[in-house]
Amino acid sequence: MNDLAINLSAPTTATDELVGLVIKGMYRGPVNPRMQEVINAGHAVAKGPMVMPTPAGIAEAGRLVRLPEGGDQEQAMMDFLRAFLPVNRRLRELCTAWQCRPDGSANDHSDAQYDARIRDQLDDIHTEVSKLLRRSGKAAPELLDHRDRLRVALERFDDGDTASLTSPLTDGYHTVWMWLHQHVLMLLGLTRAQDEALEEELVAGAAG
Repeated sequence: MNDLAINLSAPTTATDELVGLVIKGMYRGPVNPRMQEVINAGHAVAKGPMVMPTPAGIAEAGRLVRLPEGGDQEQAMMDFLRAFLPVNRRLRELCTAWQCRPDGSANDHSDAQYDARIRDQLDDIHTEVSKLLRRSGKAAPELLDHRDRLRVALERFDDGDTASLTSPLTDGYHTVWMWLHQHVLMLLGLTRAQDEALEEELVAGAAG
């Protein structure tokens, strides 16, 4: 396993900031000294109120967190990904169902029974991914941070912040899920194209 301990919840170094920035895709807010260090290194660029990683920053973050190739940790994380991807497909389908009714019309959330069925499905998905993350903790303890974030996002959703399930403007459930997914790909050094191909293979195999 890599020897880098990344603190995503409370970044304390420029390295934390860089890795967190690449996992999240962007940062919006005031630039602190650690983030400024990332920008000065050419690993990020500020565009108005947003900071975006540069190609060099994405490559450096990937190098920093990549698990050693051929090791037990890499195999354990690959096993996690293979179990995660079918659940990932289910979450995407659930988010679509939350936003749109089966006839294609927007879900105005006037049908409490319809929304309740989706909420029950989300419980199943959350239980599955939580178990997978707990098992993966030895290979990549930093992933447990995402488990905690998912739990908090689910609690916010249940407390009435229903937009947080799919809204990209908050640290909602789907947003945190995407961070988790990106982090796993970085640990394994996989591209999105490789990831999507594997998901299709796994889902098709399960259906067949």
